[in-house]
Amino acid sequence: MASSSWTPRQNKLFERALAKYDRETPDRWQNVANEVGKSIEEVKTHYEILKEDIRRIEHGQVAFPYRTKNSNIDRSQCEFCDA
Repeated sequence: MASSSWTPRQNKLFERALAKYDRETPDRWQNVANEVGKSIEEVKTHYEILKEDIRRIEHGQVAFPYRTKNSNIDRSQCEFCDA
């Protein structure tokens, strides 16, 4: 699969679209693609990369230089996180 270039703005639109169109939304990927200005294949690939990044973070495979007091997330609300 070829990856496409994503701007910071497109990444933010992608995040918002994922929150807006959850797993139960009909035509989820088409809706996300429309909001971001990418193809369905591009947003699905981007989603899989995001899931892998989160998996690596959760398994301690990505080092962080520091933690902030706001770094905790509500894992029950994260569709990518292992609950």
